[in-house]
Amino acid sequence: MFEWSLLQANAAGQAGMVQVGLLVLMVLVMYVLIIRPQQKRQKELRRMMDNLKKGDKIITIGGIHGQIEEVKERTVIIRVDAQTNTRIEFVKSAISEVKGDPKEQEAKSGETK
Repeated sequence: MFEWSLLQANAAGQAGMVQVGLLVLMVLVMYVLIIRPQQKRQKELRRMMDNLKKGDKIITIGGIHGQIEEVKERTVIIRVDAQTNTRIEFVKSAISEVKGDPKEQEAKSGETK
């Protein structure tokens, strides 16, 4: 009788360890699939915003295409139309993409491969 209760207690302890192991595995999978890629995207976006310079061609999150005329601490002034000299000031976080020369983009894509 005594041995039977020890075996049951041992089996219950092993089942608890399996559950803890599965929980740890699930948290690890969540980190690898969700959290880490999001952190990489944020880091890349921050790097893009820090490297904005006059003359860069950009696209805003609203879909407006333009060229940077002036870079301030938190904002940029973008020339939208060269003929009418239309300029708009945007917060840096409103820029979704910096469009470079096709040659520069090929060089960058070649570096990442």
